[in-house]
Amino acid sequence: MADKPNYITPDGYRRLREEYEALFGTERPQLVETISWAAGNGDRSENGDYIYGRKKLREIDRRIGWLSKRMKNATVVDPSQQPTRDKVFFGATVILVDEDDKHRTVTLVGEDETDPSAGRIAWTSPIARAIRGAAVGDVRRVTLPAGERELEVVEIRYPPRTVAQS
Repeated sequence: MADKPNYITPDGYRRLREEYEALFGTERPQLVETISWAAGNGDRSENGDYIYGRKKLREIDRRIGWLSKRMKNATVVDPSQQPTRDKVFFGATVILVDEDDKHRTVTLVGEDETDPSAGRIAWTSPIARAIRGAAVGDVRRVTLPAGERELEVVEIRYPPRTVAQS
């Protein structure tokens, strides 16, 4: 993880931050309160609220630690500020056509914000690595679990340019 940058879109970073704040500011304090109440009920060895609460607290603390580390190492890249919009780079939405004339639309995003069912693929995935730097009309070969495929870049889009805030 340390050898490659952790690129993320502003929206992806916002979602990580919201999850962190919800866990740290709401869920964790409520759980600590429940555990304290359960601990005051006597024998902890057979106290389901206490045992489950401690287990859940460890899971939340582990997730908070992971989120904190990912946010600390994140490099936020705003795709709307991409100067070279005629080639595929991080944040691009690309329409691809394979040799069976099947169209696929993908957006290259950070590893922490992927959602293949919504067409958001990691910029480090095999398809993204194959098409990075490609222009409309370029054909790239990619090896997938189903076999080798040729993909043609049909369209490249980026979010509309916004005024950068300082």
